[in-house]
Amino acid sequence: MTSVTPASAPSTSTRSRAERRGSGGAPAELISAAETLFAERGIDGVSMREITRAANQRNTTALQYHFGGRDGLLKALVDKHMDHVAVRRAALLDNLAAGGETTLRIGASVLVQPLIAKLTDDDGGPSFLMVAGELLNRTHRNIEADEPAGGIIYDHLGSLDRWSATFESLMPEGSTGPPLHRRFAVIRFAHIEIGRRARVGPPIDVPLFTSQLIDMVTGLLSAELSPETHRLLKARRTS
Repeated sequence: MTSVTPASAPSTSTRSRAERRGSGGAPAELISAAETLFAERGIDGVSMREITRAANQRNTTALQYHFGGRDGLLKALVDKHMDHVAVRRAALLDNLAAGGETTLRIGASVLVQPLIAKLTDDDGGPSFLMVAGELLNRTHRNIEADEPAGGIIYDHLGSLDRWSATFESLMPEGSTGPPLHRRFAVIRFAHIEIGRRARVGPPIDVPLFTSQLIDMVTGLLSAELSPETHRLLKARRTS
């Protein structure tokens, strides 16, 4: 069996948060302020004026200028972190593609591990996890690539599409695609659960939390459809 090496947590930067924010100019400062405020009070609980003020921007139109509004700011926030998540996930998938057996537990690990690394990312990682969980939790329709949550599903490397393609054939028949969309349900569950843990804060027993979450995600991916679910699906298709 091919093993998947857990994504290592980023090392703690020796630079201060203020130094990191200052190095990226106004856009980075606005994203950093938004991460904190959105995580603390929810996406809809913060005004753009509050974010601009928290980012120490004297120009009250800076946020509109750089991001066009709330959705643009959220998308930039998501893209900032998903760039790192996608690279980690793509590396794990490349490792699998080199050969060996794949299992749904390995699939669960590939989904979860790159997100877990954000729990210990001191450049807004935990805040991002809370925001991502909220974005996916309030979605009740197909997600478009150009909306804020789109960066979570359609990352720049297509790592989540690769993940789906790699492990779909191992899932129970009928569980993928419409109307059940189990893969998306699993993705949403993982983000919400990690976001919840990020909100609890330290201390975090990362290995135990990770193993338990991988157990749960594996269970969701591998759960067989019950006779009742099969009956209801058949009735839906013939109606």
